Amino acid sequence: MPQTDLLKTDCSKCAALCCLALAFDKGKDFAFDKNPGEPCRNLSGHLCTIHDRLTEKGMPGCVAYDCLGAGNRVVQEVFAGQSWQTQPHLTRLMMEAFSGMREVHKRIDLLRAAGTAALPANDEETRQALLNRLEQTTWSGPELNAFEVGLALEIDIFVYTILEHLPFDAFAEA
Repeated sequence: MPQTDLLKTDCSKCAALCCLALAFDKGKDFAFDKNPGEPCRNLSGHLCTIHDRLTEKGMPGCVAYDCLGAGNRVVQEVFAGQSWQTQPHLTRLMMEAFSGMREVHKRIDLLRAAGTAALPANDEETRQALLNRLEQTTWSGPELNAFEVGLALEIDIFVYTILEHLPFDAFAEA
């Protein structure tokens, strides 16, 4: 049985990876520019100093963002609770793993959503097999780095072949 909580975000088990790895531009969603790999200026340890006032401080993009559990999974599973803040040599590796896990979780979400469509039996079997591979893998940093040119591509090609059965645009940007 697949784990149902893989896509549940738990910031208390993360190391503020979104506040480190993601970039954003000043505009309607963010009050300032931030480069990837640059810790957010509102970050103190692993906590946001304006979390309860994000929207009023011009950061509604942070409120809307959900890593689908990728951050907590990277910190807890891939790095056994370690943090880039206490072990700076892990910064690049954790950012890369976060990027890869976000892609894994996007594909899990996509394949779960495709399960609501009336797929031909062979396509449903393929969908379930791909989903099981994603949900039952214990990911390592190197596996996450290789994901986008391997299994992610295989999933994207599969989803492209079933588009006519899906009641949503599977490749729309979130």
